Amino acid sequence: MPKNRKTYNFSVSEKDSGKKLFSLNAPSGGFIAAIAGALLLAAVLMWLLINFTPLRQTIRGYPSRQTREATIENRLKIDSLERQISLWAFQVGNIQRVMSGREPIDLDSIATAGGTAADYDMYALMYARQDSLLRGIVDKETALDVSAADGLIGQIDGLDFFTPVKGIITESYNLAVNHPYIDVAAEENATVYSILDGTVISAGWNDDTGYVIIVQHKHDLVSVYRHNDRLLKKAGDKIQTGTPIAIAGGTGTLAAGVQLRFELWHAGESIDPVKYISF
Repeated sequence: MPKNRKTYNFSVSEKDSGKKLFSLNAPSGGFIAAIAGALLLAAVLMWLLINFTPLRQTIRGYPSRQTREATIENRLKIDSLERQISLWAFQVGNIQRVMSGREPIDLDSIATAGGTAADYDMYALMYARQDSLLRGIVDKETALDVSAADGLIGQIDGLDFFTPVKGIITESYNLAVNHPYIDVAAEENATVYSILDGTVISAGWNDDTGYVIIVQHKHDLVSVYRHNDRLLKKAGDKIQTGTPIAIAGGTGTLAAGVQLRFELWHAGESIDPVKYISF
């Protein structure tokens, strides 16, 4: 004989009259299944309401569309800032190498030849742009940045450069003989001017090239002025195009009379100043 199964009776009655309004008899197994099904159905309905209706906006802490868009925008800004910081580190590193008498590092050759393990670690962040959120934009800008006709950098070609000092070029820019700068013979006490608006990032003494001042400009440009007799600006000063920043001299063991050794750097690589500046 089958065992007797327990049966549950659920009813709803009026409090005052005791009249039964609703009654349900259910075996124990069926009741549990019904409760489980009801809970599952309620969970599914709640999930649908939260994900596909404006109800989710009322939930505290749930990200709205505006929040998600702001998050993406912030990620793009952070990505751009990280790339800019890496680029500055590359520029400063190359400037330090030149000031210490070493050859500057070519950005494209760091991972293949010429760079030590320390150099590679120092500039490793530069190669993270391959996975950057802005890779497509960067590649597009790079493709449009150089004119195939004359080899000029489109980003800075056409800027109104100020001549840094009046004089005669005695040695031209020539990377083949490790001469990534020009030497300009100038009159004694001639004024040295800033070529563009910018900020002085270094101003001090170097045994080889005497009093040196370095200026950071927009468009990833850095200008370097060496062999000065004295400096008129200090690190951190904001300057404008044509601002006097030094007095020409012949300081430093490498000087050959009164001269200005002038360097121009773009995106961490030296470029020929006479392509953009009239002397």
